[in-house]
Amino acid sequence: MEEERRNRKRKREKHRRKPAADLSSLPTAEKHKPVDSCLISVPQSKTISKPKKTSSFIDKMRARLSGGHFRMINEKLYTCSGDAALNYFKEVPQLFSVYHAGYQEQMSHWPEQPVNIIINWIKDQDPSLVVADFGCGDARLSRNVKNKVFSIDLVSNDPSVIACDMSNTPLDSSSADVAVFCLSLMGINYPSYLQEAHRVLKPSGWLLIAEVKSRLDPNNGGADPGKFVKAVCDLGYSSVKKDFSNKMFALFYFKKKKDKQNAGGRGIDWPELKPCMYKRR
Repeated sequence: MEEERRNRKRKREKHRRKPAADLSSLPTAEKHKPVDSCLISVPQSKTISKPKKTSSFIDKMRARLSGGHFRMINEKLYTCSGDAALNYFKEVPQLFSVYHAGYQEQMSHWPEQPVNIIINWIKDQDPSLVVADFGCGDARLSRNVKNKVFSIDLVSNDPSVIACDMSNTPLDSSSADVAVFCLSLMGINYPSYLQEAHRVLKPSGWLLIAEVKSRLDPNNGGADPGKFVKAVCDLGYSSVKKDFSNKMFALFYFKKKKDKQNAGGRGIDWPELKPCMYKRR
């Protein structure tokens, strides 16, 4: 009897005990994984910021490379003839986009842009006047006036731009009322561009020239502005106005003469315009 009571007691104690949890079926990582680690599913902030820093560095390097290409192309355009520049861009058309991107970046640092002054001048004239924009770049002038504009440049992705050598355009003689050269007298044969503008302009037509001021500063190795104006007048223009008020550029306003003309430019003493080289920023 005593032994039977002991057996029943052991059975009751066995039923009262709670079995231990079986962890053998759980993955090891789940057994020992700290609670905090479950809340962090992305890399730490330092890891996140690295791509931004790398991206910023790459962008800066690209900008420096683009700036270097711009300066190289810019020097080329100032030191070769118009037809050589045209062939240069025909060989590698992408360089023209590189150049104009660099040009726009440089212009963004100017407090005032000459093209805007010319645009405002044209807006004050009769909207029926036809404009020939020699070296139009991004054709901003044509987009901002109501006048009919012949936009001319060496190469362009814009179908509205006439791609050609500016000394030999397809425009008819006496077909324009205004000819514009906004920082575009770049080639060593720049007089031939002005001769072409003279052919294209109607009698009493306007010639507007905006040029980097340092190129016309004899105290800084530039040409004498008086000699430049005289040469243009000898071609068959009369000088109407000269504006040197801006520290970055000079503006010249001429009118084509009705009578005395020297469209061939024979015997004219053209001053050399030094290249305009942009410094690395």
